[in-house]
Amino acid sequence: MNTKLLSALTATAAATALFGAGTPAQAFSFGTNGIQFGQDTSIKFSFKESHGMYQSSLGIYSVENSAVSLVKTLFSETKSSDNQWENEWKGTLGNTVTGPGSVVFTFLANQIYTLGLDSGWGGSVYSSSSLNSGSQQAVFGAQSQLWDELDKESTNVFQAAGQFTNGTGSLFNGGTLIGLDDRGNSNDKDFQDFTVSAEAVPEPMTMTGLALGLGGLVAARRRRASKTTS
Repeated sequence: MNTKLLSALTATAAATALFGAGTPAQAFSFGTNGIQFGQDTSIKFSFKESHGMYQSSLGIYSVENSAVSLVKTLFSETKSSDNQWENEWKGTLGNTVTGPGSVVFTFLANQIYTLGLDSGWGGSVYSSSSLNSGSQQAVFGAQSQLWDELDKESTNVFQAAGQFTNGTGSLFNGGTLIGLDDRGNSNDKDFQDFTVSAEAVPEPMTMTGLALGLGGLVAARRRRASKTTS
């Protein structure tokens, strides 16, 4: 292979790697202190399961001066559970929650957001603790760790999940699990009344950078070939 061509390919690959590595490097917050990104960012939310005797809906709210406004409803229960009290009022996709199991939402740069769970009986709770007068009503954490905690059907084990307050480390790397408590059952904070996963949607910068680099290489080769034949 031509030495110049090899060098150009190497440079293109390095630039492409930098594009890909740079995407999750932005400053952002995704946890109990709020949701905010430094640039427009698309996140895919997927419903996991719900627990509780109340019919609930989960939405994304914008926050301004501690006032919240519903921006988008992500998932809504059509009934309180699959089969009343069985499995601690468990609700699943296709039964308690109908429609698509995943929703993509684009968070606008520098806007503050929160997730809100409306249980239809005692108002809403929010994933940002400050909007609950400081009470933690949500947990964020790597799916592989937090799901093991929330899937044991035991309130005292769920309460141990309260240490998970920040999902930034896994949002771009395998996805984050989010569990909310609706303040039912004397606010038992079992954090499994509504559970979803969240994962950043990759930006197409890597493929774009590679395409631009290869396009430039093709153009350069054509120019060289043209000079040779003239």
